[in-house]
Amino acid sequence: MTSNSNKSAVLIDTQRKVGPDSHILGDGSVTLETLKGGLRDGVRLVTVDNGSLRFAILPDRGMGLWKAWHGDTEIGWQSPVAGPVHPSRVPIMEPGGLGWLDGFDELLVRCGLLSNGAPDFDEEGRLSHPLHGLIATKSAHFLEAKVDDDMIAVNGIVDECRFHFHKLRLTSTVTTKPNSLVIDIHDQITNLSGNDGEAQILYHVNFGAPINTPGAELVVPVKEIVPRNEHAAGSIGHWSTYGPAQQNAEEQVYFFQLLADGQGWTKTLLRSADRKRGVSLKFNTGQLPCFTQWKNTPPEADGYVTGLEPGTNYPNPRSFEGEKGRVVKLGPGETVKYDLSIEVHPDALSVAEAEKEIAALQSASEPIIRQSPQADWCA
Repeated sequence: MTSNSNKSAVLIDTQRKVGPDSHILGDGSVTLETLKGGLRDGVRLVTVDNGSLRFAILPDRGMGLWKAWHGDTEIGWQSPVAGPVHPSRVPIMEPGGLGWLDGFDELLVRCGLLSNGAPDFDEEGRLSHPLHGLIATKSAHFLEAKVDDDMIAVNGIVDECRFHFHKLRLTSTVTTKPNSLVIDIHDQITNLSGNDGEAQILYHVNFGAPINTPGAELVVPVKEIVPRNEHAAGSIGHWSTYGPAQQNAEEQVYFFQLLADGQGWTKTLLRSADRKRGVSLKFNTGQLPCFTQWKNTPPEADGYVTGLEPGTNYPNPRSFEGEKGRVVKLGPGETVKYDLSIEVHPDALSVAEAEKEIAALQSASEPIIRQSPQADWCA
């Protein structure tokens, strides 16, 4: 990355009617383009290049990250959905509650802001909260990029509001340093209402080949692990490893409480089968106390993928999580903050260093491994 006098630009501002189809900032460090054709028609894509790592931000899908690249290695997964999908083409409120899946193909997709778990239905069987919430189908109404010799930053603002009901705002700043292999995400959720409000957020971070293939392993500092259902319980002894692809494979989900350091920071690592590359997440358990592992192992054409998911709660139906107190309470105008880092580990040494960090956290106690679902954890 080289210095450039053009160091900042407002890319989207609906108040000022700013929204170009394309833009180049910082000698190519940040580019904005509007995609054409198919389900992606009209989706705006912001690509950040720090010299070692490239990644793509989707301001039209709740500021999610579509993919990242380190050299020829793609970080993300191959979804059967040919995304990124424009929000207008996602039937988010279809009666069965699973319309969100029509747009699912990101490296990182936020789930929230009012709800973030499984579909929820009222007493008459009507959908009240769709799968994983609405924020990934909301577009940023403000987007700004800044580039200097020390940092690249992209800041977006996305609202999730309904008249007479919730009024929530996501302000997301995605940063990286020149030649770094780390993407830092700094989010704020604000209750715009003059009344009390509630929120949930879950970071659905997804990996397939080449890092997640049969033999890959998840390394985390486990305080306690609970299988979500009896199917997952049947493989609790192999929760950390990823097996061969199987036709008609049923997903397996595990809920965790993780160990952390004295300031609440924890780390999780997905390492490849040969231990020569991996990717880690760093986050604070004071902000994101719940961690979910989603294992989905059908043939690659059907989406062989794992989701590593720090959240304010577990992705059960909103009503269940509310009963268990796993919602964020927000006073009028109140803001809460969330921080998440994604780091690419390109070689065996980097993977081993991440493993040592996690082992140091795990040394504080032996993991508690539950053999069956627990009533307070699993709907």
